[in-house]
Amino acid sequence: MARKMILRDEDATIRLAIKLAEYAQAGDAILLSGPLGAGKSFFARAFLRAFCRAPHLEVPSPTYTLVQSYESPSCVVSHFDLWRLGGPDELEELGWDEAREGVVLVEWPQKLEDLLPEDALKLEIRVLADGQRQARLAGWEDRLKEADIAGVGTDV
Repeated sequence: MARKMILRDEDATIRLAIKLAEYAQAGDAILLSGPLGAGKSFFARAFLRAFCRAPHLEVPSPTYTLVQSYESPSCVVSHFDLWRLGGPDELEELGWDEAREGVVLVEWPQKLEDLLPEDALKLEIRVLADGQRQARLAGWEDRLKEADIAGVGTDV
């Protein structure tokens, strides 16, 4: 079951990232999709800072390196930006299998093709005409039922 909400501003995006970081665990994949400029990297930075419990963590975009990994108190979390990936066969070189033992955040997940994790949390962010974001969450049904994300944004 998918859940949609309006994220009125960057603070709402940060609150969503913090809340989802509370429920993430080793073996999870969070797939971030949406057009350029939608806020995928912004969400990823906020998530990484919350999950790693490091509010001032430097989080460069992995657009050119394709992956950046971070130590958290519970596991390694890897942030993949697959925009420039030629195909899923290149993922082996990036350490995809090892990264899946921890948490993976994946921007441009459609590049995973057959490697798309079925049990992933899918977060699609769209930019509305007024500049607000609409987030659509699908997956993690059991955890999202428990998560209190009601105050994060306005349900649609």
